[in-house]
Amino acid sequence: MSFWDGLWRGRAADFESGSAASNSIELTKRHPVVSLTKQGAANGNLRINLSWRMRTSDIGGPERESLLRHPFKLFKPDVVQAHTQSMVNVDLDLGCLYELTDGEKGVVQPLGSFFGALNAPPYVKLSGDDRFGSASGETIYVNLDHRESIKRLLVFVYIYDQTPAFDRTHAHVTLYPSNGPRVEISLDERAPQARSCAVVTIENVKGELIVRREVKFVYGFQAELDRLYGWGLQWGRGYKSKVGER
Repeated sequence: MSFWDGLWRGRAADFESGSAASNSIELTKRHPVVSLTKQGAANGNLRINLSWRMRTSDIGGPERESLLRHPFKLFKPDVVQAHTQSMVNVDLDLGCLYELTDGEKGVVQPLGSFFGALNAPPYVKLSGDDRFGSASGETIYVNLDHRESIKRLLVFVYIYDQTPAFDRTHAHVTLYPSNGPRVEISLDERAPQARSCAVVTIENVKGELIVRREVKFVYGFQAELDRLYGWGLQWGRGYKSKVGER
C-alpha cells in the first residue's frame, strides 16, 4: 500500500464514523446520512450554522487546492493570473422549510422577517440576518425536545441580491447537536448560475431523526426548492428591510 493510499483510507474512515480528533462527521456524496437518534443527539437545541467567505482567487490571491485530492500539485508552481472578475457583494441567507406532524407547513428565513419560534410551533428559530459574511454567520435553532411534533425540515441557502455567486464563495453548513459530534456539509460543488441550494434534510422516520445531505443547487429561489421537495406553499416577491431596521 502506498503512502497516498494510507492517507485516503484514513480520511474515508473519519468521514464514515466521525473524527475523534475533530469530533465531527462530514456528510459527503458517498456517506450522506447520519442518525441523530443513534448518536444520542435527538434532544435539546440543535444549532444549525451557515458560515462563508469569498474564495481567495477573488480577494487577491491564488486559491490553493487540497494536496490530498491533488497530490501532484505539491510539485507544480502556482500560476499567477490577473483579475478577470470584479469583487461582488454576496449576501448568503440561511432558511428552513418545515412541516409539522399536524400538517402545518411554513418557512423560517430572513426574507419577510419569518424568524420562527423556539418554544412554540414551528420549534425552529432564526437568530438573525448576517449580511456581511462575518465569522459567526447565521444560525437556526431547532428545539428537538419537541421532535415528535416535527415531520421534516429542509435547510437551504439562497443568495438574496440575485447575484449568482456560489462559485465565488466557500460556504459551510454545520449542525451542532446538544450531544455528540457536529455534522458538517460543504457547499463545494461549482454552480455558477445557481441562486439557491437545498443543503440538508432532517426527517422524523418512525421516531428516528435522520439527517441527509442534499446539496442540490437550483437556478431559482424558494418556490423552486418548494416544488423540488413537494412542500406546496404559496410564494410571492419579498424584500429585506434596510440594515439596522427590523
